Amino acid sequence: MNFTGREDLLSRLREGITMDVTAVLPHALHGIGGVGKTQLAVEYAYRYQGDYELVWWISADQPLLVRSSLAALAPHLKLPSAAVTGIEDAAAAVLDALRRGEPYSRWLLIFDNADQPEDINEIIPRGPGHVLITSRNHRWEGVVDTLAVDVFDRAESVEFLSRRVPKAISTVDAGRLADELGDLPLALEQAGALQAETGMSVDEYLRLLTEKTSQLLAESKPSEYPLSMTAAWSLSVERLKEQLPEAVELLRCCAFFGAEPIPRDVFRPLSGDTADVDDPQAAGALRRILGNPILLSRAIRELGRFALARIDSPSRTIQVHRLIQALIRDELTAREQARYRGEVHLLLAAGAPLDPDDTANWPRYADLLAHVTPALVPESRNPAVRRMALDLLRYLFVSGGYQSARAFAQQFLQRWRADSGSDHPDVLSAQRHLGDVLRELGEYREAYDLNSRTLEQMTRVLGPDHPQTLVVTNIHAADLRARGDFAAALEVDEEARRRHEAVLGPVHPWTLNMMNNLAVDHGLISRYQRARELHEDTYLLQQQNVGVNGVSRTDVLSSWNGLSRVVRLCGDYPEARDLGEDAHAYGVQELGAEHPWTLRTAKDLSIALRRTGRIPEAIELARDILSRYERIFGKDHPDTLAAAMSLANALRSNGDIDDAFHLAEDTLDRYPAVYGADHPYHHGCAGNLAVLRRVRGDVIGARDLDRASLAALDARLSRDHHYSLTVATNLATDLVMLGELDEAIPLRRDTLERLRTILGREHPVALAGAANLVADLYRAGAEGEAKSLSEETLDAYARTLGPDHPDTRVALEGRHLDLDFDPPPI
Repeated sequence: MNFTGREDLLSRLREGITMDVTAVLPHALHGIGGVGKTQLAVEYAYRYQGDYELVWWISADQPLLVRSSLAALAPHLKLPSAAVTGIEDAAAAVLDALRRGEPYSRWLLIFDNADQPEDINEIIPRGPGHVLITSRNHRWEGVVDTLAVDVFDRAESVEFLSRRVPKAISTVDAGRLADELGDLPLALEQAGALQAETGMSVDEYLRLLTEKTSQLLAESKPSEYPLSMTAAWSLSVERLKEQLPEAVELLRCCAFFGAEPIPRDVFRPLSGDTADVDDPQAAGALRRILGNPILLSRAIRELGRFALARIDSPSRTIQVHRLIQALIRDELTAREQARYRGEVHLLLAAGAPLDPDDTANWPRYADLLAHVTPALVPESRNPAVRRMALDLLRYLFVSGGYQSARAFAQQFLQRWRADSGSDHPDVLSAQRHLGDVLRELGEYREAYDLNSRTLEQMTRVLGPDHPQTLVVTNIHAADLRARGDFAAALEVDEEARRRHEAVLGPVHPWTLNMMNNLAVDHGLISRYQRARELHEDTYLLQQQNVGVNGVSRTDVLSSWNGLSRVVRLCGDYPEARDLGEDAHAYGVQELGAEHPWTLRTAKDLSIALRRTGRIPEAIELARDILSRYERIFGKDHPDTLAAAMSLANALRSNGDIDDAFHLAEDTLDRYPAVYGADHPYHHGCAGNLAVLRRVRGDVIGARDLDRASLAALDARLSRDHHYSLTVATNLATDLVMLGELDEAIPLRRDTLERLRTILGREHPVALAGAANLVADLYRAGAEGEAKSLSEETLDAYARTLGPDHPDTRVALEGRHLDLDFDPPPI
């Protein structure tokens, strides 16, 4: 790089950064386009690289893509990559590591070409390292420590030209040229490149520049571009046209990509019709270049020679400065702009991989994503381009870039609805992707409304048995589960499974996912044995087909974890723990420690550890999982709430009552905003808080909360449900503590009978109900019945949990056992 001068700016920048000992205030280089802000940032990083353990460059002109750039840093911080955890999770982990200074405390992040401060300020890390921003927006002056970057001074301009055109320009001529070009670095680069490549004299260049400037002034060119830059650029393009007219076609095409590097192999021959371009006949010139590899290579080389593009051979990319792009677009008519933009759409579509679920394709999707918004991809009506756009949405979803996926889906929908109508299949597919994203973000109400509308539209437009309709039917059942309508979800999924098998076949990946969801439905209505059968069948089929026919490792882990969870709910705690440990190890190895499904598996493993009596291990894991969820998703995400309640339950089991109470109380307060106040999960968690109230001495408060929770669960699920019977068991204990044995014992007997019917006589929860009844009978003076039931119960405990399990010891001591509730995924 021909870096020249700027010594005073570099010194002031270095002094400002190093004097900020608290490292809480980022620094920004501010100035108009073309003054060399980016080059100054590059030079700073180069000169002082020895003072940093890590330097990372982030293109910030598209705020939606900043998280992707941050996520790409994860492996360098010894964190799981975005291909493993997803973009959002990887970016969050990177920010946390930078803020903590682990593993590196001396780091430099450069956010290049940032626009509005509010777009990215919240994701700029404050920590022991340094942040440098470049921007044309003066509003950064009120947010960070800003250093103004102006044009070269005359001595710097002369030095720059002398280096760019060595032995071919005198100091006097360099001064004359700099004066005419206003000392603008980018304009000087254009002039120097033209002279170096053509041998043009300074007098000739200045004559042409004067003529071009007069012409530009006469045409009233837009004032937002420096006139000197526009004139210099025009001269370079005219000479390029003389040397190789085809290169101008390629340059114009590049002007309609984003300002980020363009993958070299995107420029490939285009086949098929020209339906996406405004002037098919004129499009032939560009297509002739793309179809001639020798001519294409020469055109790319010429763009680099005349400094109209930056050619990076190692990364095989082409990059055109955004100011040059703007000038090129401004020279074209509206018809020409439409033609080039249409060709870019087709090039992006042809360059996109075919399978967004394949992690090997994710880097290419990430490269293309930077060009979607600048190229106005949403405007295209070409089927191939829209398919590419939908695949990009899928890529963002499966890689965890939920916020970006939502933003892009909304962009596509806004334009596609206007262009094609609300019932167009492309619109319906984009709505389906958006509904998926909303659900993963925990925005259940919005997801339900959108997916219900999409299902109605798809059924009417595509038919009930169209594969896309079947997918949305599956999504609709998940929305019903999120609303707490477990029986309705089961009914929908039972019918959907029949249709999946008839249309797609019994082992199609979508059918297997359908089976997994059906297993979840059965588990949510306490049919644990049926859920176990379905989870086991699904897991075995997916494991046999992983990597084949569209079955992913995420699918396998989801079923594996579902099987582990339902085995626990069946009362087989050691087996559930073993399954959970295997599944979690698989998730960490194949998907990464912070992939959403790995985290869910870890949360369920902590519960299994607690159930088998390994309380300290359960607490340690539960704390780790909650901290990760809070960092990645925030405190109000459904998975975070479930992790928090799991930790509260573990703390109570360990006797840490106050900590458990405050965590459970805070979590319960957050539930209605996510699920609604009448969701079964809310009432089940209220039962957890009631237990903690009682053990803290507020027995009346516990009884009242349990009564309200039980009444609500009876209304939503009926009394013959595991959740209802859990609260009924605890309510009976409240009543005993208040001396209300006449009400407590009948409730206890009824609850025990129902538990045995639903779960089995030797299920640990049923045994807890029996042990509690034994204690109540002794208290009521019914010693004969109590002794008989006690012998039966203790024998069963010895066979199932063993004599050293905490529950067995509590039963032996004649104390009451409290039951708790852990919200499963929906």
